[in-house]
Amino acid sequence: MEDQQIQTEIERLEERQRELRQHEAELAEQPEAVAPLSDQLEQIRVELDRLWDLLRQRRALRSSGGNPDEASERDAGTIENYLS
Repeated sequence: MEDQQIQTEIERLEERQRELRQHEAELAEQPEAVAPLSDQLEQIRVELDRLWDLLRQRRALRSSGGNPDEASERDAGTIENYLS
């Protein structure tokens, strides 16, 4: 995936995240309706983390003279447990 494709996907997910947060706020008094939204928000957060990681890898490779196409998407477990 090229940098622009990654950036476009990030922007799409961030927009979806904003929509879900707004909807979540509107339903704050209905916990049963908020739970699925919270699950979707968590999935989006993880996917955003993965995409940002990939974009950073590509940029780092490029700035160090490497081939950005050698960057690889890491699994969610690796990304989410990076500092653990």
